[in-house]
Order: sequence, then structure tokens, then C-alpha cells
Amino acid sequence: MPLPMTVYPADPFALLRRVSDALDRVAFAGPAPAFPAVNVWQNDEAAAIVAELPGVGPQDIEITVKEDVLTISGERRAPELPEHAEWLRRERAYGRFSRAIRLPFRVDPDQVDARFTDGVLRIAVRRPEADRPQRIAIKAG
Repeated sequence: MPLPMTVYPADPFALLRRVSDALDRVAFAGPAPAFPAVNVWQNDEAAAIVAELPGVGPQDIEITVKEDVLTISGERRAPELPEHAEWLRRERAYGRFSRAIRLPFRVDPDQVDARFTDGVLRIAVRRPEADRPQRIAIKAG
């Protein structure tokens, strides 16, 4: 019984490129991560939100508050390519975004401070005095 012949492509790297392309398609086929990425912390007096917004200018960001929800929205604009240029790889997302963060207390818009430096948005939200935990004194007797 003769053994089957193996046929090799003329380009020995063609199969490797096809596998690499297939892996790229699979890697990016899932849901996109939330944008912007945020860290949120709180203590008895305030909450802080730190959002990473690379490639977004402060003029393209809007912060709104309603009751206990703070929303960061805006647009990351795609760069313009030079004439006759084409993308070889395009992994960064562009376009409109919106991220709503529910806080553990109602937000007074006058108690929100936002600063933007080097692509990082820092928002401090002071907890209203009435919503802060109050220590109750124990009386003798």
C-alpha cells in the first residue's frame, strides 16, 4: 500500500500566517472590554472614580450625575490616515462611549470635582452630610 504524499505550499510561512490571522480573529471576536476602564473606591466621606481615557481630549468628555448614578460619556476620535495609507492592524476602538457608575449614595452635582491629566480622569464625589454614617452615643442607665 503506497504512503500518501504530503504536499507543501510554495510559501513555507503561508500556513503560519493563516493560523496567526485566525487567532487574531478569534481573540477579537468576543465582547469588547468596557470603556473607559475605571477604578472606584469609597470611604465614609466620599467616593472617587479614576477612568483611563487614552486618546480622548477633555473637550470630548461629558460627566453627568442623576441621583446615585454618575455617567462618563464622550467620543474617542479615530486618527486620520495620510493619503494612500491603509490600516495593517486596528485594535483600538473609536467612536462614542458611555459608562454609568452607581454610587452608594445620592450625588449632589455641586459636590463633584473632576480633573483630567495625561489621559486619566479623576472624579471626587463628596457624600452629602445627611448620608454619612453617624455615630450614636450610648447613654448610661
